[in-house]
Amino acid sequence: MTYFLPEGKLLNTAENQIYINSPEKLREAMASRKILEAVVRVCDREHNLHLKLGEMNAVIPREEGAVGIREGTVRDIAVISRVNRPVCFIVTDITVSSDGSPLAVLSREKAQRMCMDGYISTLRAGDVADARVTHLEAFGAFADIGCGVAALMPIDAISVSRIEHPRERFTVGMDIRAVIKSVENGRISLSHKELLGTWEQNAESFTQGETVTGIIRSVESYGSFVELTPNLAGLAESHPAAEIGMQASVYIKSIIPKKMKIKLIIIDTFDAPAAVTAPKYYFTGSHIDRFTYSPAESTRLVETRFGEASR
Repeated sequence: MTYFLPEGKLLNTAENQIYINSPEKLREAMASRKILEAVVRVCDREHNLHLKLGEMNAVIPREEGAVGIREGTVRDIAVISRVNRPVCFIVTDITVSSDGSPLAVLSREKAQRMCMDGYISTLRAGDVADARVTHLEAFGAFADIGCGVAALMPIDAISVSRIEHPRERFTVGMDIRAVIKSVENGRISLSHKELLGTWEQNAESFTQGETVTGIIRSVESYGSFVELTPNLAGLAESHPAAEIGMQASVYIKSIIPKKMKIKLIIIDTFDAPAAVTAPKYYFTGSHIDRFTYSPAESTRLVETRFGEASR
């Protein structure tokens, strides 16, 4: 099976550069329907996209700009927003422009359909895919899972530790891994927290008696929940300066696997946002059927069964 990458990952590869900078190679790519990438320079008033392939001008006609544009099921913003960004495409024709110079006619829509038919249609719940974050909304993150085809990752699927907005975990353009959470009527939903390690795996990085850095995620009347890692949080005793989003230095009072609890004491708080860093993945395989977050000795079972109801 051909592997289709998120848009932008082919752009600077040696092979892609050889093809887009050679008229002969472009003709070869046209014959083989090879997917290439280049950066969009201009979107004209008719919403055609203009690119430069080496010395050759190229155009993606509006209706070839994305799956759904021709049918009217996708708005033109999907085309307009590609300016100054890499796009995937296949070469459909090499003709002559009005000034007599060669002009490559491209189709992003056909490249996307190839990806959907040859890769995305084969994905099943529990499969792990490479993805690239495309935009962030309060309710979740959208990620390109191949050739600019985006899927939604709901905010509660990003990590075990709760966040107020996906920008606390991701930045646009960040390369991540994602689990296919569900496939329904052609729509794919993604998850992420199952790749970030179990309670036990995360807790192994900490020792009772240490003072470490955390992020205050929730402030309640009985204390504050402090995130130690994206998949691990502990409850700290109330602190007058604690506010959501603050960084804090916390003393680890106790670690209790049976109750799946970490008790903390806030030593100090810092009114500065935490930097967004690349995720640390504990699971590196290509498919996961079941993810059990809770330790074996815990009195509470927390797990995800892909393709089944989560508990």
